[in-house]
Amino acid sequence: MLYWALVFLVVALIAGALGFGGIAGASVGVAQILFFIFLAFLAITLLAGLIRRTH
Repeated sequence: MLYWALVFLVVALIAGALGFGGIAGASVGVAQILFFIFLAFLAITLLAGLIRRTH
């Protein structure tokens, strides 16, 4: 999932450099959403690992 967030970020950077503001804005939005979903999954996985380790 982090891979896709980085892909959309690169697409946004390229689109922004070429002057496609709408596409760049949409790509940045998708990259942000995917990045925060990745962070949520990371936090859940770490918490599950801590809980599993204590039992």
